[in-house]
Amino acid sequence: MKINPRRHAVEYAYTALAAVTLLTASCAPRRPAAPRDGKSPARDTFVQALLGDASYLNPVLASDSASGAVNALVFNGLIKYDRDLNIVGDLAESWRVSDDGKTIVFRLKKNALWHDGAPFTSGDVKFTHEKLTDPRTKTPYASDYLLVESLQTPDAHTVVIRYKKPFAPALESWGMGIIPKHIFDGRDINTHPANRSPVGTGAFKFLSWKSDERIVLEAFDQCFEGSPGIGRVIFNIVPDQSVQFLELRNDSVDYMSLTPDQYNAYDVFFRRHDKFRYPAFQYTYMGFNLERPPFDDIRVRRAMAHAIDKSQIIDGVLLGMGRAATGPFPPQSWSYNPDVKDFEYNPGKAKDLLREAGWTDSDGDGVLDRGVSKNGRNRRQNLEFTILTNQGNKIRSMTAEIIQAQLAATGIKADIRIVEWSAFIHQFINKKNFDAVILGWSLSRDPDQYSIWHSAETGEGKYNFVSYKNPRTDRLLERGRSVFDKNERRRIYRKIHEIIHADAAYIFLYYPDALPVVHKRFKGPQVAPAGLGWNFVEWRAADGKIKYSSGE
Repeated sequence: MKINPRRHAVEYAYTALAAVTLLTASCAPRRPAAPRDGKSPARDTFVQALLGDASYLNPVLASDSASGAVNALVFNGLIKYDRDLNIVGDLAESWRVSDDGKTIVFRLKKNALWHDGAPFTSGDVKFTHEKLTDPRTKTPYASDYLLVESLQTPDAHTVVIRYKKPFAPALESWGMGIIPKHIFDGRDINTHPANRSPVGTGAFKFLSWKSDERIVLEAFDQCFEGSPGIGRVIFNIVPDQSVQFLELRNDSVDYMSLTPDQYNAYDVFFRRHDKFRYPAFQYTYMGFNLERPPFDDIRVRRAMAHAIDKSQIIDGVLLGMGRAATGPFPPQSWSYNPDVKDFEYNPGKAKDLLREAGWTDSDGDGVLDRGVSKNGRNRRQNLEFTILTNQGNKIRSMTAEIIQAQLAATGIKADIRIVEWSAFIHQFINKKNFDAVILGWSLSRDPDQYSIWHSAETGEGKYNFVSYKNPRTDRLLERGRSVFDKNERRRIYRKIHEIIHADAAYIFLYYPDALPVVHKRFKGPQVAPAGLGWNFVEWRAADGKIKYSSGE
């Protein structure tokens, strides 16, 4: 099982973490497929619905969950998580960490091959590190790898990494997918054709990608730990959850993340499927562009936090399948701070804060306004902005509508704009072209969120796209990743939880439950601390239940 130990991902769908978790198993230890009568065993095709298309089939460049779901089957890191979130070897056979925590020596597996037959070596690890730290590479992950003082490869199967200073998540950071030097060397990684036709070491190799329609992978039987139990994986891009559900009922999709109303549908709808429910390691939020007025005024942000009643969202949209969020760590995390008290729903308090910030309803039209001066001219400006979210996500669009109505009751006019996923990420999020967004984060199990909240991570394509800057938070983030004592780290991250909540850079809306559903013909799905699908490569269709012969 591999769940990208150090990767955060922008979530495109409700409970999309389930999708990520499901399909992030790579060459996990397993029993190789056993030949029958001298022939390869028959294997089925697994069809998963995705709301949005992938961006990059390259783990160094990809930052969205759709890309992550595919990449995790194609690529391996040096380490990974097992079902109970213990760190175990992936491409690394073993490792040793020095007493001061500043040096890691990895011994690599000698039987790992790239999908084109080339041997995997330490040179590929060195090359991946060089690309991650190259300022020309458009990656949000550089901050973890810039802390490396030196990376040496004394032989083809040994990597010695020395850090400038202690870095607590150092070992976990090598869950990053390793890319092949012989494919990318000498060309611009950002525009390389292999970003659409990847070559990895994982249990599944790339077969085809038709934009906005489907991505197809097939089993890589030379994978260093044996053959997967599924012959082919198809990611069908279906940008509407209702259509996905229809396809599920028609048996043309084997897996999807249900919405709460779909989860509560008649049992007869699931005669051929098993559905699951467990807390997702993610949260959904409304984030503000802090470089734009009025969101550069903390009084306005806090006023909005007081004007939004999260219980209406959780009861009305999630149907109770989630809980109110107070900060960037979900309750399952050891860094979650249970003492943080959420902003109370109090429209009167919201109006007081807005009045203090200069917003009043001067013309009695129900929308607050204030005087502004521009180009020597004075005029009144309404308190009006646009909430942006992605197409096809019914939960987020319904959440936006509830927020719109609640803000209107306080005199704030909010428009809603729904944008197709790829355009949403590339034209609006990466370029900071928005007022406010409703989005989610799928999180690493380690609490280090430097890339999301540190002021150094606000450039184009970086994760801190709301441009949050707080020197105190910066210092704590830097401290949190430099100490190894878990109690000390817990104290630091709980303080970060408290500060970020008080700054109201986001309004943390809810921690959702994951609601995945899997066709019953597949044997093997088990919910574990790592989620559903920690053993995905062991899944296989039951005898006599194979549906697609193309899976061979």
